[in-house]
Amino acid sequence: MSVFPVGAAASVSAGAAEQIAAVRRSRRAFRRELEGWLFISPWVIGFVLFTAVPYLASMFLAFMRWDLGRTIEFVGLRNFAYLLFEDDLFRLSLWNTLYYTVFHVPGTVMVAFAIAGLLNVQVKGLPIYRTMFYLPSVTSGVGMALIWIWLLAPNGVINGLMGLAGIQGPNWLFAPEWAMPALILMSFWTIGTTMVLFLAGLQGIPLQLYEAVEVDGGGWWARVRHIAIPMMTPYIFLSVILNIIGSFQVFTTALIMTNGGPDNATLFVLLHLYNNAWISYRMGYAAAMAWVLVAIILTLTLMQFRIAKRWVYYEYGDRD
Repeated sequence: MSVFPVGAAASVSAGAAEQIAAVRRSRRAFRRELEGWLFISPWVIGFVLFTAVPYLASMFLAFMRWDLGRTIEFVGLRNFAYLLFEDDLFRLSLWNTLYYTVFHVPGTVMVAFAIAGLLNVQVKGLPIYRTMFYLPSVTSGVGMALIWIWLLAPNGVINGLMGLAGIQGPNWLFAPEWAMPALILMSFWTIGTTMVLFLAGLQGIPLQLYEAVEVDGGGWWARVRHIAIPMMTPYIFLSVILNIIGSFQVFTTALIMTNGGPDNATLFVLLHLYNNAWISYRMGYAAAMAWVLVAIILTLTLMQFRIAKRWVYYEYGDRD
């Protein structure tokens, strides 16, 4: 005869079964989690080896004096002090970069917005037109630079077209006062990404809003001013942020087309960094310059987010 009542035995067996089931669920969950980590392990390993470790190494080198082939020496903040207070070329490169940014960013936004508006109209061959405007954005930087060297040559296409209008074209890439405007003009060639972003935003605006303006007697400018621009402010804000960051990363075109000249008129911050790292082999100083550049970009981005609360309109309320 059993010592435990039948109900108690059933309760014990049910509890044991529940424990076994819990253990099995835990094992299955662990196995799924392990499988997930195995699937993402190539990305994690690549991120650690090629992103996290170089970032940490550059932060370490920023406080060192390391010229390739020589012993590493700890110098503390000396690299940053020399960079900010003694390096005249860095201040000049920063000024050149800001000059480029002031004209490139608004110009890119306005030109891309205008083209996106034109491509938002239903006409025959619209996919072809959209492809034509976007295609230069996927052209390699070196190839694009070589094309524009030919276009901006003293006897190139641009000066030839200006000559037809009776205008004497400047020596674009060899005159200090015209080299930077030439690079700014060339930068509008790659507005395809910004244009696609604006085109997506324009297609998301409800047609009823445009119809309401037409009922009130408004024309195309009223539709643009009171409907399109306010509804597009989140897209404009994003494009401004991305273009500011891109402006501080100009390198390939300046290296290929002018190599920072003439007379350092197109010496950008990233090009100055490259010269110190791979021409002068001052790796520690170049690392310090890179982190100063990160700080500048971060500061400008945070300022834009701060100002955005005053002019960016979100259809479903403010985004914090």
